[in-house]
Amino acid sequence: MDWKQKVVIVTGSAGGLGRAMLEHCGALGAHCVVSDIDAERVEATRAELSAAGLRATGIACDVTNEASVEALFARVRKDCGRIDVAVLNAGILRDGLLLRTDRETGSIKSKMSLAQWQSVIDVNLTGVFLCGREAAVQMVEQGEGGVIIPIASVALHGNPGQSNYSAAKAGVAALTKLWAHELARYSIRVAGIAPGFIATEMVMKDMNQKALEMWQKRIPVGRLGKPDEIARTVAFIAENELVTGEVLEISGGVVI
Repeated sequence: MDWKQKVVIVTGSAGGLGRAMLEHCGALGAHCVVSDIDAERVEATRAELSAAGLRATGIACDVTNEASVEALFARVRKDCGRIDVAVLNAGILRDGLLLRTDRETGSIKSKMSLAQWQSVIDVNLTGVFLCGREAAVQMVEQGEGGVIIPIASVALHGNPGQSNYSAAKAGVAALTKLWAHELARYSIRVAGIAPGFIATEMVMKDMNQKALEMWQKRIPVGRLGKPDEIARTVAFIAENELVTGEVLEISGGVVI
């Protein structure tokens, strides 16, 4: 695979896993497209990648907004000439138990709000649908195939305190397998990644810290994953034409 001829877009790439993915693919020679909801962070990341000698373009996008997503992918193809690899990475956490009760009385103290549920579904599932659809449209129209990599999570198996996140990521895994069959006729491969607990800003700041400490003790390799370990998995999928219809769990062996 000649990375110097490839254009790679990663949603949610102004930081965390997404940025690591672009840094790795850019170091291999790819033209990197930074995309995130915050235009200032997108530009800052683009500038930093460019300063490091990587080819980079920055385009802000709200993955929950259909028109914004359509404009993003149309502009990537217009400005960069093509789209070869689309990593559907944008995601958020809004953790909480389905409900909490008072230990003494058994009465309901709180419950997961519809806003908590819907915000995660909108970004982590609907956003993947919209971006995957538009990536496929551009790849079909350019007539040379491509690779779509949806980012799921080991939480797809059901992680307590993450009804919204687990449901969204299970949906992402299902879409990955489905799209691999639907899009094969267009020479588009679809393979996902389900990271475990990776030391990113979102995990370290947004995840319940007691839950994170508990899970760290249960990771067989004895540590959190590193962003670069997921980034290298993106490159592996892009380079290996036999990989499609799979969701690779890169988790250090943790079982949920």
